[in-house]
Formats: sequence, C-alpha cells, structure tokens
Amino acid sequence: MGLEADIRATLSNVIDPELGTDIVDLGMVGDVAVNGSTASVGLALTIASCPMRGQIEGDIVRRVGAIPGIDSVDVVTTVMSQDQRSTLMERARMRARETAQPTAIDPSTRVIAVSSGKGGVGKSSLSVNLALAIAAQGHSVGLLDADIWGFSTPRMLGAGDTRLRANEDRKIVPIVVNGIHLVSTGLMLENETTALMWRGLMLSKAVEQFLNDVAWPRDLGYLVVDMPPGTGDVQMALSRMLPQAEMVVVTTPQLAAQRVAARVADMARRSHMPIVGVIENMAGFTADNGDHYAIFGEGGGERLADELSVPLIASVPIDPSVSVGSDAGLPIVLDRPDTPAAISISKAAGLITEILPPLALDNCIGRLSSLFDD
Repeated sequence: MGLEADIRATLSNVIDPELGTDIVDLGMVGDVAVNGSTASVGLALTIASCPMRGQIEGDIVRRVGAIPGIDSVDVVTTVMSQDQRSTLMERARMRARETAQPTAIDPSTRVIAVSSGKGGVGKSSLSVNLALAIAAQGHSVGLLDADIWGFSTPRMLGAGDTRLRANEDRKIVPIVVNGIHLVSTGLMLENETTALMWRGLMLSKAVEQFLNDVAWPRDLGYLVVDMPPGTGDVQMALSRMLPQAEMVVVTTPQLAAQRVAARVADMARRSHMPIVGVIENMAGFTADNGDHYAIFGEGGGERLADELSVPLIASVPIDPSVSVGSDAGLPIVLDRPDTPAAISISKAAGLITEILPPLALDNCIGRLSSLFDD
C-alpha cells in the first residue's frame, strides 16, 4: 500500500499537456498495482488516437520508474466511457476558471451573460434595455456585444455610424452611448451589412481581445454581455476567461424554445457558471381593447425557472414598440418607459442588481466605507 500511495502521489505531477491539469485530478488514472519491483498503472484516455498519448505514457514511466523499489513500469492504456469523458471535461473547465488569467475587466465588476439556446427570442434587445435600466439605477455599466457574427447592439442604441478607436496605449476605447460603455464588432466594420466569416479560433480570439485589449473603465460596476445563441466557442471562451460571469437565460413561452434554452443552462452549469435566473420574453400580447393573446403559449419561462431552481426574473410582454425602437436606435426603457414591456424590463434590472449587488459594496470594507460616506 505504501508504494501504491507513492505512485499515485507521483502521478499527480504528470500533466495532461492539452488540458493543463494533472492526470489524477482529471480522473485519468485507473488501477495502480505493484508486483515485486514492477508497477502497473491504468491510464484512461479520452480517445484511442489521442496525440498526447506517447508523451503522457512516457512521463508516467519516467516518474514512477524513479520511485525507490520500482524497476519497471507497465502502462495499461484504455479509452474512457462517455460518462468518464463528461466528468473529465467538467473538471477541466472548473480548473480553467480557477486559474483564469486577469483581464481588463476588474474582478469587482459584475458580469451578466444574457444567453439563449437559439436566436429570435429577443436576447439582444433585452441586453440593451437591461444595460440601460441598470445604468439608470446609478451604476457604471458596460455592454459587450459578444454576438460576433450577428451583432445588432450598435443599431439598437443609435450608434451604427460610430467607429471604435484606440487610445495612446493602443487599447480599444468603448464608445459611450446613453451613458453605457459599448463594444461590438459592428463598430469595427465598414458597415453593418459586412459579413464576418470567422471560425472557431478567430471567434475565441475576438472575445479575448474584447476582454484584454479594451480600455474598460476601472470603476465598471456591471458588464452586460449579449451572447450569441447556442453553446459554442464564444460561450466556452467567456466562461473560461471571466470566472465571475453569471448567466441570465432568455426564453419565450414556447416549449421548443424552453427546451433549447435548457441546453444553454446546462452548458453554464457544466462550465461552473452560476445562473441568476430566467427572463421569459414575448409573453403574450394585450390589444388596446384589453384582449390578451398568448401567441407563443404560456408558462414556458416559469417551467424552465422551476426546472433550474432559479427565479423567474420577468415575463416581458410582446410590444411592437420594442422592435420599432430597436430599429430607430430608441430603446424602449428610454423612449417609452411607461409601457408594460419597459416596466417589466426595468423591474428585471432591479431584481438582477438585488441578486447581484455591486461587489465594491458587497464586502466588509465596502460596507464600512458606505457607512462613513453617509
């Protein structure tokens, strides 16, 4: 038992070069046995043709072979089951968040990733209006349009003709529109009809640039991130680089949209990203005569929130003013704040900042400072 314990301790120094974590923590080590002076080590790889196989096996042989009393090492390599692979990836994502390198986003900034599993649920208009509603509470707010291909926030804020510039430190300077700090690929292209034909690595690099090479204000209280639909490269890059990010899931009442939204929630939890709550958008239309029409069904947001054990932050009704205002660069919370949709979004913003109070005040020193300020 002593030698076997020594072997497992030694194996914790063998690092998977691709995942950057030791093979014991990743669950890649199986049975360990000693027969005389021969050690047998079980190694489970994600795939049989893993290109790192030779390097990992070689590291095992060298390290275990250096233990006093061990003259030879047999590595018994197998392939992981689907459950084992899922567990490994979960551990790797958690470790990546724990060891994330600092970005230009201050650690005290609350990061709210507004996400959906599919397009067409009003995620971008909600992101814009939530950012404005949070700023109206007196907070310093940034809006990052991480929908690299499908950017739309510049038009929604009436900033489609503005372009980003660099400062003397060669950092991108966010534009300030309606009091919020905005960054979007739409502010970098010649016009909004230009197609960005970027693939995985370029998408991740774009997110990395927005987080590292932008002169975000140091006192930024909240950063609202308009996420692209789905569970791909941008989502994984953001969860890895911004450990403080938390997700607001957007769905419509429709069952199909609710099921797709559940996938983005599953991605968040498997990436160890907390879920703040659910916003149900397009929750019925009320005509001028008072008749109500559940155009996309009813109850989808509440069912999803119950399933995820998180609050239903808001049910935002259908209002033509939302799309008209978005096209004209007049967000509804500014242009028509007394409409039911604007009131619902403003209440959602209030609940979000209640759940996620400014981090600068959510600690002992911050609370003491606020007492002295009073």
